[in-house]
Amino acid sequence: MTTLGLPAGSHPLQAPAPSAADRTTVAAGRPRWERPALAGLLLVTAVLYMWDLGASGWANAFYAAAAQAASESWKAFFFGSFDASNAITVDKPPASLWVMGISARIFGVNAWSLLVPEALMGVGSVALLYATVRRRFEAPAALLAGAAMALTPVAVLMFRFDNPDALLVLLLVGAAYALTRALEKGSTRWLVLVGVLVGFAFLSKMMQAFLVVPGFALVYLVAAPTSLRRRVLQLLGAGVAMLVAAGWWVAIVELWPASSRPYIGGSQSDSELELIFGYNGFGRLTGNETGSVVAGGTQGTGGMWGETGIARLFSSEMGGQVAWLLPAALIFLGYLLWMARRAPRTDGRRAQVILWGSWLVVTGLVLSFAQGIIHPYYTVALAPAIGALVGIGGWMAWRYRGRLESRVVLAGVVFLTAVWSVALLDRSPDWLPWLRPLVLVAGAVAAVGLVAPLRGLGHATARRASVGAAGLAVVAGLAGPAAYAVDTAVTPHSGSIPSAGPAVAGGFGPGGGPGGFRQRFGQGQQGFAPPGFTAPGLAGGGRGGLGGLLDTSTPDSALVQLLQQDTTSTWAAAAIGSNSAAGVQLASGRPIMAIGGFNGSDPSPTLAEFQADVAAGKIHYFLAPGGGGFGGGPGGGQGGNSGTASQITSWVESTFTSTTVGGVTVYDLTQPASGASTANSSATT
Repeated sequence: MTTLGLPAGSHPLQAPAPSAADRTTVAAGRPRWERPALAGLLLVTAVLYMWDLGASGWANAFYAAAAQAASESWKAFFFGSFDASNAITVDKPPASLWVMGISARIFGVNAWSLLVPEALMGVGSVALLYATVRRRFEAPAALLAGAAMALTPVAVLMFRFDNPDALLVLLLVGAAYALTRALEKGSTRWLVLVGVLVGFAFLSKMMQAFLVVPGFALVYLVAAPTSLRRRVLQLLGAGVAMLVAAGWWVAIVELWPASSRPYIGGSQSDSELELIFGYNGFGRLTGNETGSVVAGGTQGTGGMWGETGIARLFSSEMGGQVAWLLPAALIFLGYLLWMARRAPRTDGRRAQVILWGSWLVVTGLVLSFAQGIIHPYYTVALAPAIGALVGIGGWMAWRYRGRLESRVVLAGVVFLTAVWSVALLDRSPDWLPWLRPLVLVAGAVAAVGLVAPLRGLGHATARRASVGAAGLAVVAGLAGPAAYAVDTAVTPHSGSIPSAGPAVAGGFGPGGGPGGFRQRFGQGQQGFAPPGFTAPGLAGGGRGGLGGLLDTSTPDSALVQLLQQDTTSTWAAAAIGSNSAAGVQLASGRPIMAIGGFNGSDPSPTLAEFQADVAAGKIHYFLAPGGGGFGGGPGGGQGGNSGTASQITSWVESTFTSTTVGGVTVYDLTQPASGASTANSSATT
């Protein structure tokens, strides 16, 4: 006895019997077309992520400079130092720098050696997502999931960029695959691997990696095919593995004598633990981030980094980055859970749906309501979950289209996605105006074709009509993000806060509203600054000068030649802020001390330490900030620090004579002005 074509006692998410097409398989039991389709997907992904990759230059010069340092000094490699002389670290753990540093040691320091590993991480992430979905669902679901992730605009952006997000996503998708394997037989070995991968993801981007942990633990606790006692013990073991994988490096750094290691960038007390729980941890949630570029704390629903709330992911700032298929993913999540409501506890398909659903909901809510520094490109962490739910949900609704509720859900999702895509495209009204009607018409026709029962037609005709409607549905759903993805791939990007796709009205684009702004500088596409915030030198990216807070610039050849003449000093020069130093360091190949770290607000070095380094002949030149620059004003750095950067600037200006080289004010710290003392100057307060 069967119900709706299903064996008695089964449920809709239960794996169906193979179709006639599925029975034409290769020896491995897979459809013959599956491997070529997967190869095609990965090939297209590789081309999209690597096309003209070198056009972005150093991309984020802040991390590129640190990778350069890692290629020259093993100490800088281990600690994640910004410079090879180990003055200060970057404000993240070094795992992503380890990858780029090894590549740079092998292939030399250039744009391709730094960015190709990021692109390969993207291809690997798509492959792992496919493999994870394929463990429980049919090939079409896995292929659609991989395609949806690969074409997510922010994924295209970040897998062509040298930020830590690429490695974070790769490791988390790998953890999802390991969890899927662990759930099959209650495997301790695979579950421990989950903990190890999440732990190493922490070494890429700290606390953001742990957002998947609650959902992962819940899924295993509920669905693993073993006793409750064993499940609890296994989770405790995986938790220990995660803490060890995440904590070994932190423990070494904390125990290492501070006098012989670089200062911990991003912290105010030279502490990795402060960085973990403060600036890169709970401060991102509360907005209380000492040393940030803006004051912490918010009122109401608005923060210094944009409006917070449930609609944040759909806003002008984030919508075009990741939200094209977000409504579809959420609807399919509800649909799939409803279909599996009568499934047994250990049902593997429902477990995977909960895995991706918890990933999407928890991470999405944190990004939506966090009041601290949250950049639009952080949403790349949502791309795997959105892709998986769209692939699984779309395939299951299609597979069970004989049921009215499946047809209604599928048709409704297709039409809603098309309408939402048009709304996102309308935010760039002059960009590809023909695409909006195409998407809308394709979505409407596909929705009608999917919901109609097609009775009265012959079997072959009805099947062709259904397949045609499904094809139009895919076009309607992926045309918008695919267009954004291609635009992102052919547009060079640089700076600290990049964004995908064309400029949008009301967001990070020319003429944007209060949500922020985005500017294109030269060849690079720069992200945004918080509303109402301006910084001297913000608009870097050109030639000459030192760049500024969020972007760097290519220094003039005269300045590069001057610094390259110094081959003995520990630091050829010092500059306020890492981006001011990055371009000069990359161009000259000489270590540059970044006073105050990324924001220019870290209290390192102190004035006394800087004076001692100058007296010892360790720093040859000081590169003054332009236009008031970092460290200017009574508050010191842009983050409102204790005034260390400002004190150093004032002391240098009163003690040494300036000259202009390549458009930059340069002080030779080996030649004090007549009558000036290089230490204990009256200008030290």
